[in-house]
Amino acid sequence: MHKPRVLKITRRLTLIATGLALAGTTLSAQAEGRVRIAQQFGIVYLMLNVAQDQKLIEKHAKAAGVDAKVEFVQLSGGPAVNDALLSGNIDIAGAGVGPLLTLWDRTRGKQNVRGVASLGNFPYYLVSNNPAVKTIADFTEKDRIALPAVGVSVQSRVLQLASAKLWGDKDFARLDKFSVALPHPDAAAAIIKGGTEITAHFGNPPFQEQELAGNPNAHIVLSSYDVLGGPSSATVLYATEKYRTENPKTYKAFVAALDEAAQFIAANPEKAADIYLKVSGAKIDRDLLLKIIKNPQVQFKTAPQNTYPLAAFMHRVGAIKNQPASARDYFFDDAHSAKGD
Repeated sequence: MHKPRVLKITRRLTLIATGLALAGTTLSAQAEGRVRIAQQFGIVYLMLNVAQDQKLIEKHAKAAGVDAKVEFVQLSGGPAVNDALLSGNIDIAGAGVGPLLTLWDRTRGKQNVRGVASLGNFPYYLVSNNPAVKTIADFTEKDRIALPAVGVSVQSRVLQLASAKLWGDKDFARLDKFSVALPHPDAAAAIIKGGTEITAHFGNPPFQEQELAGNPNAHIVLSSYDVLGGPSSATVLYATEKYRTENPKTYKAFVAALDEAAQFIAANPEKAADIYLKVSGAKIDRDLLLKIIKNPQVQFKTAPQNTYPLAAFMHRVGAIKNQPASARDYFFDDAHSAKGD
């Protein structure tokens, strides 16, 4: 008796379900291709600068049939970058290995944040303009060490590792009390000018080189390569598992763009220098910039290198709860990262 009405309702529900499915497909198609990338300050982001200037992400996405919409966001410090990633305000985070490990540990079994790629190997220098500071053991209450984020940034973690090697694991955070969070440009200005409470800066290129060239008292107290035992990836890119899974074409296009950017820099260092000056707006001597890009200790590549010593240390001192067996645990299982360590 009620069958016709039931059939009508069933048909209506079927049409609604079909409409929702189609809408979902449309939304999904629109989502694929969007990528918001957070970067900080310095030449360590040169691969991103080149990809942005040459529109390499858009190029590789188009080859995969995707109309990419790329946005670059400027932030400072690992905590700000990590907060932006977890809140969904960015899709790809650019920060040090320390912030990546912190977020990998924190989101395991949830958002599952892992590394996407390295931005290359760069030696990071702890520079001081205090003539009395020859080693980290010489820092006193009168000194302040500027770095992107106290206890979180890769600079802070490397300083903690150096402290642990000198004073033992129990005293790994001994220099945290002398550390202050400050963006690299501001810290470099303080070191070059002198006469401020900032007497040291654990930075990155080009700020560390500008400090050494701009203040006769500026000198290297330690290098990250010495602490980590050789060339290592300091700055990396990372994302949530959800973004990688839901945007496979965009993700692959992004990695391919980075690879092309690395090759471009190696083949065209002068053009790369000009791109950095244009995109970053940095005020730096071009010859000094070229010297950094051509430095044999600097290597532009996407495969992570020598990141595990920091991961092992952070677990050992309780900075992360989960112990990674290798870099493959905190990097996505991609062809380029499979070669890394």
